Amino acid sequence: MVAEAEAGEGAARKKGIPRLFLIIGAAAVVVLLGGAGLYYFLSSGSSAEGAADGHGATAAAATPTFIFNLPPMTVNLSNEAGGESFMRLTIALEVANQEVMTAIQPSLAKVTDAFQVYLRELRKSDLEGSAGIYRLKEELTRRVNVAIYPQRVESILFKEILVQ
Repeated sequence: MVAEAEAGEGAARKKGIPRLFLIIGAAAVVVLLGGAGLYYFLSSGSSAEGAADGHGATAAAATPTFIFNLPPMTVNLSNEAGGESFMRLTIALEVANQEVMTAIQPSLAKVTDAFQVYLRELRKSDLEGSAGIYRLKEELTRRVNVAIYPQRVESILFKEILVQ
């Protein structure tokens, strides 16, 4: 029995040593990752301050943009299963400067027509999820840029989207 007790104690000691190394190794990895994260956080904070002062190499000149609000639009969507559905949409156009805003005003009828033709062909399922809204935004941006060429719109901003 004494031999069995000594054998059991030796086995427990052999199991305990690798477990101890595993715990020490995991703690060392956590400390190293924490230190790397702290270094990254502190170094990115100092570069952001340099950019805000205008001394940073990555500082971009902030150019103001202008917002041109379009009147709200309500369109019937294409029927999928015989049910009636419609969409109410309020859009703003982001343009680079005041000259573009005044230049696109005579083309508003073309912009509205391009939007109406496209929106009436959409189905309710085309507008589901963020991917559907993103596709809508990209297509409307393309269509407005075609309608007001040679002027250009930077982006389309949705103020209201209601699909019923």
